[in-house]
Amino acid sequence: MPNSGMAADPGESRAYLVDASVYVFRAYYSIEPSFFDREGNPSHAVYGFVGFLCTVLDQARPSHLAVCFDEALESSFRNEIYPDYKANREPAPPELRRQFAHCRAVAEALGIDCFSDAEYEADDLIGTLARRRREAGQRITVLSSDKDLVQVLQGGDEWWDFARQRRLDPAGVEATFGVRPEQMADFLALTGDPVDNIPGVSGIGPKSAAAILAHFGSVDTLIERLDELQFLSFRGAKSAHRRIRDGLEDLRTARRLTRIRDDAPIPEPVPDLRRRPADDAALDELFDFLDFGRLLRERCAAVSR
Repeated sequence: MPNSGMAADPGESRAYLVDASVYVFRAYYSIEPSFFDREGNPSHAVYGFVGFLCTVLDQARPSHLAVCFDEALESSFRNEIYPDYKANREPAPPELRRQFAHCRAVAEALGIDCFSDAEYEADDLIGTLARRRREAGQRITVLSSDKDLVQVLQGGDEWWDFARQRRLDPAGVEATFGVRPEQMADFLALTGDPVDNIPGVSGIGPKSAAAILAHFGSVDTLIERLDELQFLSFRGAKSAHRRIRDGLEDLRTARRLTRIRDDAPIPEPVPDLRRRPADDAALDELFDFLDFGRLLRERCAAVSR
């Protein structure tokens, strides 16, 4: 998939919003559990996550940065809408859950604002912070591998799939996924999102969904003009019309699940996300407890200057 070719602009004009859980999970499953805290619990996910943060700080040199964590793993408002939301996922093991708190503590000691909520997911916190920082005149960079987060992008923003070193601006999103950022929630509502166990409309694949949205623009317009669908020229239009007509309630429910909220609770006054000086004493205490050695401490010190 192509990069957009867009270069991030460090400094005051851009706020970086990190979808932390993606990178904590990645560290947990990709790093050998050879680190243990003083209580004998694994700490390798923290080690990997902190290394990721250091690399981001070194590469991007962001002046404004927030890290959003998923506290609402089984208590999201989406579970009230659809009880099987994310039911296909195994619960995070206790040895991973324990490490999330340490990841947040280290990020905060590095001078980074962190957010989580028992009802709203990290995606919604990112969507809300994106809106608030945009209102303050900043562009947004979202760090995540989840394509659903491209829907928060507007002009000048970017989605950064950090592990693959892939950056997409709105034009790059459309070239890669076949829909504009603001259409991604509707696209996923039509196709379904197996990652989150959202079924979508049976039989509607990515090509059909992209063709439908290219013509109608949105699911709302599609529903208003549904009979028009059967006369479109793409292959399977008549079948798609029948399937969507028979699955309208499922489509409406799916869209409530796929749409990222921008009104999640954020502390007032809303932090400006400006990085603060690192708390060296707090970092030393945390790293002593987690049994991290000199190398990671030096990396943290270098990116905190």
